[in-house]
Amino acid sequence: MTTIQKIKEIEDEMAPQKNKATSYHIGQLKAKLAKLRRDLIAPPSSGGGGGGGLGFDVARTGIASVGFVGFPSVGKSTLMSKLTGTHSEASEIDFTTLTTVPGTVKVHGAPIQILDLPGIIEGAADGRGRGRQGASKSSTSRNMYPLTSRYHIARTCNLIFIVLDVLKPLGDKKLIESELEGFGIRLNKKPPAILVRKKEKGGIAITNTVPLTNIDQDEIKAILSEYKLNNVDIAIREPNATADDLVDVIEGNRVYIPAIYIDAISIEELDLLYKIPMSVPISSKEWLNIDELIVMMWETLNLVRVYTKPRGLAPDYNSPVVLRRGKCSVEDFCNSIHKEIAKQMKYAIVWGASAKHSRGQKVGLDHILEDEDVVHISKK
Repeated sequence: MTTIQKIKEIEDEMAPQKNKATSYHIGQLKAKLAKLRRDLIAPPSSGGGGGGGLGFDVARTGIASVGFVGFPSVGKSTLMSKLTGTHSEASEIDFTTLTTVPGTVKVHGAPIQILDLPGIIEGAADGRGRGRQGASKSSTSRNMYPLTSRYHIARTCNLIFIVLDVLKPLGDKKLIESELEGFGIRLNKKPPAILVRKKEKGGIAITNTVPLTNIDQDEIKAILSEYKLNNVDIAIREPNATADDLVDVIEGNRVYIPAIYIDAISIEELDLLYKIPMSVPISSKEWLNIDELIVMMWETLNLVRVYTKPRGLAPDYNSPVVLRRGKCSVEDFCNSIHKEIAKQMKYAIVWGASAKHSRGQKVGLDHILEDEDVVHISKK
């Protein structure tokens, strides 16, 4: 029996209308399913056969990367071309975009890379359509593009734009989320607050600081058994934690990426789309609501602009140093300009939201900067 057949068999057994299994058995099935899908999440090998595939390797530029994800012919390429000025072939024919097309858009002085990924195919997460095997580089068939390469690139993005079909936005949203889930991509979620600590002996110890409403101890033990974790401490602090959450933590290869949903729609459909969280209805053809999309993109990427101030001169507001929140200390600021600056710094003076005084504050390397701060570095 092939891996694909095994996945299908487990999915059928887990179907709600058929399943009468105990929670222990359900836990086993979910763990087995995750293990079978694990090879889909692993990056394709660069050598031989299905390899990295056409369009897999993309040179990364800019401070952050945003990937366009959607089914074929929903307008990704048109929006990409208008947003970045980069030509991405657009057509009503499915699979016009066969490789990942990169472009760049500048927002508040920060270069952000936009990646137009080939249209996804329903069922790729279950290995359908030849999955990771895809096709050799010599293949000329459009539908033989290594299907999972687009998902591996999506896993490396800082933000995902999901472009929906105007005629069936909610249906497409559900299908796309399911496909990305199958490749270990968790949209608009944070890693579950579950700690799994292996130990040499002592058996299994399970503690929880919140009620276990969606998983019980039998299910937890079944999952641990399937992963051969016989000596382990489990601490659950995640409200409403599920078996899938525990499996995600054990697998350890999930990525948690924010997503914005986009649809080119008419005015009549505006209210429907605004009911989808993180949704921005736009028209790339008429260039309507693009500004709102860019604003939401900037806010979701959570970037911090910092302006430099040379001694005796006004701040340079034209070329900000752009940092990612969480890595925006004065030391990060120095390193983004040149690695030697932090070593040579005596102190820094900061003006802006992070400073205690409007006249400026003298700080060290560990000071955390806020958006639009101004910094002067004094060297030793």
